[in-house]
Amino acid sequence: MTNTAELATRIKTMDDGSFNKFDSSSVTEFVDLMQIYEGAMYEIGTKLEILDNEFQVRFSHNPIHHMERRLKSSNSIIEKLHRKDLPISVESIKDNLFDVAGIRVICNYRDDVYAVSRYLSEQSDIQVLRVKDYIRNPKQNGYRSLHVIYAVPVFLTSGPHYTPVEVQFRTIAMDYWASLEHQLRYKSDLPDSQLAQHSQTLLDCARSLQNVEVQMQSIHRDISGAPQEEEDGAPQAPSEQ
Repeated sequence: MTNTAELATRIKTMDDGSFNKFDSSSVTEFVDLMQIYEGAMYEIGTKLEILDNEFQVRFSHNPIHHMERRLKSSNSIIEKLHRKDLPISVESIKDNLFDVAGIRVICNYRDDVYAVSRYLSEQSDIQVLRVKDYIRNPKQNGYRSLHVIYAVPVFLTSGPHYTPVEVQFRTIAMDYWASLEHQLRYKSDLPDSQLAQHSQTLLDCARSLQNVEVQMQSIHRDISGAPQEEEDGAPQAPSEQ
């Protein structure tokens, strides 16, 4: 986990000076909050590792290919608050940002995505806050992934602190596609005409990959005893009021 002193130093030496308006106690409070987010991220990560190990024992199959953990940088947090026209404060972060801590879970098959997310959601100390299923309902550009925001307790001397963690579940093929699309969208200086051409090609690739995944999933179902997920296998978030 990140060393608190290192995190505090990074905050105080930020180039944009966004934290200059904070007094020392506010900076300390922010550092403490980030430690809680990091604890929540590793708590979810451990639960996922345990599930993956159980699948290997029960079904001789590891559903999780690998995981990537990410704690939003202080710069990114402040930029997002700015975009949302929100005050820069610890309370504002806690009340409005749910993706400060994130884990990307790369699974082998679509069944694995829904099985792992469902078993995680059913754990008694986990709360499902929000679900966005871009696998069954892909974005217009072809992006597919299952996004779930969980709240998990981080136990401190003051008691449990339920903290949100955004988990993105996707298959290897979905991740492969999303990585290339991200590079095209945010890290390329291509002219608009070429950008549009590549975007259309990626959309065609997304459809092709989906078809290939369905076929490979069918083969895997025949040779594996791992759980097969039905159409209602996705985690369910509480109804919005």
